[in-house]
Amino acid sequence: MRNLLKITASALALTFAAGALVNSAQAAYNMRVYSSLPANDQSSHYVWFKSFEEKLKQKVGDEVKLHFFANGMLGKEADACQQVKMGAIQVMISGTSIWSTLVPEIGVLDLGYLFKDFDTVGKALDGDAGQKLGGMLEKNANVKILGFGYNLGARNVYTKKEIKTPEDLQNVKIRVLPVPTFLATFEAMGAVPIPMPGGEVYSGLQMGVIDGVEHDAPTVLSSKYYEQAKFGYLTHHVFNPIVAVMNKNILSTMPEEIQKAIDESAREATIYERTVAVDSEAKAIEELKAKGVKFTVCPDGTFDEAVKKVKDDFITQYPETKDILTYIEGLK
Repeated sequence: MRNLLKITASALALTFAAGALVNSAQAAYNMRVYSSLPANDQSSHYVWFKSFEEKLKQKVGDEVKLHFFANGMLGKEADACQQVKMGAIQVMISGTSIWSTLVPEIGVLDLGYLFKDFDTVGKALDGDAGQKLGGMLEKNANVKILGFGYNLGARNVYTKKEIKTPEDLQNVKIRVLPVPTFLATFEAMGAVPIPMPGGEVYSGLQMGVIDGVEHDAPTVLSSKYYEQAKFGYLTHHVFNPIVAVMNKNILSTMPEEIQKAIDESAREATIYERTVAVDSEAKAIEELKAKGVKFTVCPDGTFDEAVKKVKDDFITQYPETKDILTYIEGLK
């Protein structure tokens, strides 16, 4: 019965678009691609997708049609993870954080001060850490990783009042991702973490509900948070990656030549997106400076000791991540 359900879900997922999507009749495979971000060049998801789409079309022509649904059009991210697991959505591009709802161990990538730069992120996820996490996702979420990309910059702190020293961060209300590791990291750093939907951040800054926000520079620029938060504290506390995944059952039922084309196109898209991401951060910081944002550099190692307990607690809760964390720490 379970196998029948899997086959049925896969069949429905691959054929759903025949009567619903324009110009899809000629394609052997129609696939929905989920993203919570906009379809523009300020989105790491879209940068990856456009490169993947272009490379795949060069290899298989119209055999595979990709239909990109931006801005969470297919539902909330957590719900989309479940749909990808079932095969109702075929491909999803997101931050790795959301997959902790199904595979908590992947939250190891959100631990504060785990990486020193994106080069280390790439080495870790192209190596043993990525293989182990990929195996966990395949086993527990029924998805195959197509590629680990980079967000468009490290996450830093942007505040309404200037932060000059670590002590200045004490009791400052900072909007963070609603993820346990983010909350614990900022508590350890002395701030007051406030989980808040992205759509409420600007008004939250404006009304004084929060004193600041932690995010990458391109997002601060595109969302205009700089209009309210004029000070940047370059903490580089998290270099959390993005990940593109595909339903494992659907991928395995495709002809070998299409599977190979998907793998190759994903690899090429990942390389391209990583390059764009690094360039985007430097450019966005310069644009923020031009718009009046004043930056202060937080010295390396400032919060290392403070967040150590967060890492230790995570390993205690999820012992399988100990080897992953040790591997990543060894790359520094």
